[in-house]
Amino acid sequence: MSLYPEPTNIWESLEYSQLGITVAESTWMFPTLETVHVIALVTVLGMIAIVDLRLVGVGSRALAVTKLSKDTLPWVWGAFVLAAMTGGLLFVSKATSYVANPYFLWKMVMMALAGINMMYFHFFTYRTVVHWDLDPSVPLAAKVAGALSLVFWLLVVFFGRAIGFTLGIFGS
Repeated sequence: MSLYPEPTNIWESLEYSQLGITVAESTWMFPTLETVHVIALVTVLGMIAIVDLRLVGVGSRALAVTKLSKDTLPWVWGAFVLAAMTGGLLFVSKATSYVANPYFLWKMVMMALAGINMMYFHFFTYRTVVHWDLDPSVPLAAKVAGALSLVFWLLVVFFGRAIGFTLGIFGS
């Protein structure tokens, strides 16, 4: 007989899975995953900020946007994959608590908006980069994309941090 009740929904199924139980009950696994998750997220934010600040006209104005993008993109994707993997492992350990937490839900919304903003930028605005690549003043659409990206990712960090302080309030 299991120490855990029979799952009644998908979130409990994740949480009561062998993986969810292992992460939740391990003395070292959750804090290690959380540490790697935070480092990966900071790397994502830092690399994205380099390009976004260039787009809004604050930093690296002498560098081509394409050069900055080429140099930072591998770091962004590598760190994002690591953050997603560690975040997923953290999630399964307390799935029912996370889905009940509005800060977690807002974090997911901000990540989705950041992704939509990035896709729009790359599929539309970035297609004309050849005309403004070296220009210190980029088009308004690129500035807006950079500013929105900074706001969305800073909110991801804010809401992510708030999760840790409120998990017991909203969750079971």
